[in-house]
Amino acid sequence: MLLIAGLGNPGPRYAKQRHNIGFMAADAIARRHSFSSWTRKFKAEIAEGQLGDQKVLLIKPQTFMNLSGEAVGEIMRFYKLAPADLIVIYDELDLLPGKVRLKTGGGHGGHNGIKSIDAHCGKDYRRLRIGIGHPGSKERVNAHVLGDFAKADAQWLDPLLEAIGDNSPMLAAGDNSSFLNKLTLAVGNGSTDKKEPKKPSAKGKSHIHAARGNAPGKPPQSGPMADMLKRLFGKKDT
Repeated sequence: MLLIAGLGNPGPRYAKQRHNIGFMAADAIARRHSFSSWTRKFKAEIAEGQLGDQKVLLIKPQTFMNLSGEAVGEIMRFYKLAPADLIVIYDELDLLPGKVRLKTGGGHGGHNGIKSIDAHCGKDYRRLRIGIGHPGSKERVNAHVLGDFAKADAQWLDPLLEAIGDNSPMLAAGDNSSFLNKLTLAVGNGSTDKKEPKKPSAKGKSHIHAARGNAPGKPPQSGPMADMLKRLFGKKDT
């Protein structure tokens, strides 16, 4: 059995906040694949279903973010699951909005929900990080994370959540690269992309600079101009 935990804070007050994108992703998976109704158990909301040939338990911890590990750890111990059977979906400040990364293990990066799960469950589980962007200064982080998504965010948020729901069987099967490719295609290369400036190349030089082809101050070595200079200033026959 596979355990997929979407992280967030319980209650309608927090439902649309950036910190709750893990809950949103879990809801998208449950809707798309006809999971059971959400029931309250083990300090979490739980829905059961199937993704491909994997039996899956979807959970949304109800302990508030900072104590997420209490609910996840209790469920893992009850079902005798290992960290390899766990996938956690959560928000990531250090990724641009709509960018997604997936890996096994790693640090908590200051995320209190992940810090709690690491303490209760170990670190060797898969982590699906969804970028919400950084507000630019440490002082603004709390308001940003606990703020609602802006209307403009729907341009990437809605297709991303839909793609997570549609392609979650790939996630369950461990086909990480195909899963991430599907999400990238769904979001597209929108305004959240920041491209590095192109490095200048020879093709980008002005026609005058390109025509010189020599170090500054040196006369041209061939061509009509060179021939003329040779006739004017070259050595005379004696």
